[in-house]
Amino acid sequence: MAIVILVMAVNPDPKPGRWILPLVILGMIAFTYFFVRELPEASTETSLVSGPNTTTTLGGGDGSTSSTQSQTPLDPEIQSYLDTIDTINEELQVQRTELVTVNDGFNAEPREIEFDDAETRFEAVATQSRALADQLGGLTAPAALEGNHATLKAAVDLAAVSAEEALAGLRSTDTGERRNTAVDSYVQAATDFGTEVTNTHNAAEANA
Repeated sequence: MAIVILVMAVNPDPKPGRWILPLVILGMIAFTYFFVRELPEASTETSLVSGPNTTTTLGGGDGSTSSTQSQTPLDPEIQSYLDTIDTINEELQVQRTELVTVNDGFNAEPREIEFDDAETRFEAVATQSRALADQLGGLTAPAALEGNHATLKAAVDLAAVSAEEALAGLRSTDTGERRNTAVDSYVQAATDFGTEVTNTHNAAEANA
């Protein structure tokens, strides 16, 4: 028994090398931990270039995202055309609101707008709508936007005709169907014009 104890005391671990690898791994973990702690703090914002004219900045802590997009400048001729149809569209929507307001007032029970007032205001809408149609008709569209221009012209021409028809319906002896139908037609034409203005802007930017 004494012999066995002596042998174990002389060589308590027959494979002392098996502790080297765990000690090395532990040392590497400790070194990595302290090394990372000494690194400077990274910026919380990162800029990503997502296109030749677009830069997106991603925020770090609050999850916010801000985008800055620069568009390629349009040809002056195209920009001038777009500015003009924007102006026509703004005025056309004003006339639509006026026409609907007068028509609703005339239809109200009790009537809120009398015939003479309604006739005068319908005449003004018809005159202004025809002027807008003539203004657009006098424009020369850039080659890339000729298709859009044709759609715009059809819409504004329909608005002008509808305003004249609403006035004629007001003056007629029917019970209001002709007038109301014409007002509805004007509203649709003005809506279509506004939609096509947006399409025209998109087409111009796509061809820039």
